[in-house]
Amino acid sequence: MIRISSFALGGLSLLLLAAGCAHSPPKELVEARSAYERASQGPAAQYNPTELYQARQVLDHANRLYESDPGSDYTRDVAYIALRKTELAEVDGRIDQANRQRAEAQRRYDQLAQTQLAQSREELNKTKEQLAAEQRAREDALNSLSKIAKIRQDRRGTVITLSGSVLFASGRSTLLPDARSKLDQVAEALKNAKDQTFIVEGHADSRGSTPLNQTLSERRAETVSNYLVERGLSPDRVKSVGYGKSRPVASNKTAEGRANNRRVEIVVQREQAPDKG
Repeated sequence: MIRISSFALGGLSLLLLAAGCAHSPPKELVEARSAYERASQGPAAQYNPTELYQARQVLDHANRLYESDPGSDYTRDVAYIALRKTELAEVDGRIDQANRQRAEAQRRYDQLAQTQLAQSREELNKTKEQLAAEQRAREDALNSLSKIAKIRQDRRGTVITLSGSVLFASGRSTLLPDARSKLDQVAEALKNAKDQTFIVEGHADSRGSTPLNQTLSERRAETVSNYLVERGLSPDRVKSVGYGKSRPVASNKTAEGRANNRRVEIVVQREQAPDKG
């Protein structure tokens, strides 16, 4: 049996350890290799390939130096340069990626904003056209009443005046048969005046006592108001009031003047401007 002394074994171990250390790459080269591997799998490969390629060339040079002269300081210096070039390529790649993503997000935002703006303009134009059409419909409907009533504008809005003799018999508040067809036309016209309110005013001439004329004017206004509601107007939008003989529009000394004073007026009130707070 061959015996090996402990001294010989110890010397052999030292030689093996020294040989292993001699072949271990410096940490700069290990870090450079690891950094390049990470960078080649990240944004730098797509967004910064030129700089990454330059870093790879320096790393290849460091690997060749390590093979020929593993322990030299120059090998470590070149490996360190390769590490820094790789890290710079990776950072620049991420910056370029972020910039491109930001530019793409801005492009999509601008495109969306333009689309929404175009839609808003289209909706606004449609709204304007609709409002204009509704305005024309209201005007046409009111103009059609000019054959059976007097139409005028004052500070309250549009005033439709119907002669009392057309609607009621003398001293009464019950509608005449012919009055219904005329009020049907009025109701159809007022249906086009959306979101507006109407005040039905009853008026009388000077004949008879003040209390009697007041009561009669109130009943006539209420009769017309109720009829308009029956024909489809919202009761929340129609109000009635009687003024008796307090608001004449002509002289009560003539039959014609008294006929003009015995009237029912329907006031289409002006639309209120929105409250801006």
